[in-house]
Amino acid sequence: MFSKIKYKLIGLISPIIPTDYFSKKYPVSIKGIVKIDEKIILLKNERNEWELPGGKLEDAETAQQCVVREIKEELNLDVVVEKMVDVWLYNIQNKVKVLIITYQCKLQNPSSNEIKISHEHKEVGLFSLQEIEQLNMPNGYKNSINKTKMV
Repeated sequence: MFSKIKYKLIGLISPIIPTDYFSKKYPVSIKGIVKIDEKIILLKNERNEWELPGGKLEDAETAQQCVVREIKEELNLDVVVEKMVDVWLYNIQNKVKVLIITYQCKLQNPSSNEIKISHEHKEVGLFSLQEIEQLNMPNGYKNSINKTKMV
């Protein structure tokens, strides 16, 4: 009964308010997979989880611009985006769902880049694929990293 009323109301106001207004909305976080000497760069967050570098999409910014900016801010590394790897929904501690988009990135000038961690994370590390399997890290990130072997 309630859903019939809901859809009638949406039908009445949809000429005024687009129906997408009523869709679920998720924050978007763009992450980068960066390899140095066949190891992946990861950051430890405030939940003591390892994660890929990256962050929230800003207004008037493409996903590719976002991941390049975020990696520069978080690690002081200059990268170029090679390709999109994965998209998944992360339910953080059953409190908020975030749409994660991961890109494979390449260092622009590997010899001149020095990693400097920002205040946003507790620790930085370089890990092999085998080491990553043992880390406290959401499976979505692990799946994204594993897909880089296929793309």
